[in-house]
Amino acid sequence: MESHSVQILTQIFLMFAAAKVLAVVGERVKVPTVISEIVAGILIGPHLLRLVQVEEWTLALAELGAIVLLFDVGLDQKLTDLMKVGGTALLVATLGVIVPFFLGYGLLILREHSQAESIFMGAAMVATSVGITARVLQELGVLKTVVATIILGAAVIDDILGMIVLAVVSSLSEGVNYVQIASVAALAVGFTLFIVLAGRRVMRRVTPRVQRFAAGDPYFALAMVICLGLGVAADKIGIAAIVGAFLAGLVFSEEELTPRLKTNIHALREFLVPFFFVAMGMQMDVTVLARREILLLAAAVTLLAILGKLVGCGLGAYRLGWRSAVRIGVGMVPRGEVGIIVASIGLGLHTISNEVYAVVIIMVLVTTLIAPPALKLLFAERKPAPSPPSDLL
Repeated sequence: MESHSVQILTQIFLMFAAAKVLAVVGERVKVPTVISEIVAGILIGPHLLRLVQVEEWTLALAELGAIVLLFDVGLDQKLTDLMKVGGTALLVATLGVIVPFFLGYGLLILREHSQAESIFMGAAMVATSVGITARVLQELGVLKTVVATIILGAAVIDDILGMIVLAVVSSLSEGVNYVQIASVAALAVGFTLFIVLAGRRVMRRVTPRVQRFAAGDPYFALAMVICLGLGVAADKIGIAAIVGAFLAGLVFSEEELTPRLKTNIHALREFLVPFFFVAMGMQMDVTVLARREILLLAAAVTLLAILGKLVGCGLGAYRLGWRSAVRIGVGMVPRGEVGIIVASIGLGLHTISNEVYAVVIIMVLVTTLIAPPALKLLFAERKPAPSPPSDLL
């Protein structure tokens, strides 16, 4: 009989191997890796092939993957870029958060779901997965256009707002308490501002000393200590650990040694992040999709998720003309990591049902799949405008 440690090792092997095999298959048919890894989890999970079960250690491994993922995302969001983007990008991001949130929240309230579950649905519809859009824009050779600049700038702000929304909803395990929501939101904003403003100053003083007195690769070790430490601190004050990891990435984003750090993080991400998406797929009970009402809800949520970004972000960019507004709206449509993370937190806290969790996963999959071909079609219509004038940023 196999020992418990061998069983765990076998399941780790199955999770990682399934993620990588499906990713290779997905790449050949131009499906984003995130979708391939979620599908891998659905296949090997307890609801289909039953090769791997959802246990405490799988969830812990998944959370570690999410922490590394959000740290890496933070590394890519330079604080100076946040300061440079101006009114249009801020308006696009803000309306692109508000409109989808209230559409998702309102739909579930109308369907008589609990208020907490409705809030989680709204939060899952908020954040944009800029990585997918950025890659498409790069392939099209339009990264230096007005539209691309605003999309990427708004997505950076969108990430910050998404983290704050996530911090608030992660406190809702005991029901909706508006005083608590206000206090958590204030705490999340305060925590974010403190880390962002004080973190860089501290790092500039600490880094040279660490490099001088420590052996091996002390900068990577320091980054991991701060990433995990801020994750723990965020969790202790009542917000999600990944918020702390994201802020840690921001702190390191413009340090001199960051390019080398990103190389090390890339290797860590390649290994750990697939466990997060596989574990999320494992938790999806596909049997609920046999119910007609769930499929109808998924279709309604997905439609509102698309319209929410098109309308909200499009209105924010309307002064650039309707064509640019539509391109920006479509560019902000893909959901991704944050939507899945919000849903997984809600499921873990028993605040949302398996049915609503499955609906969120479907929404993420569909919005992620439709945006790349739609962007290619929209940018093929006419040669895009050149680099944006300074008054738009």
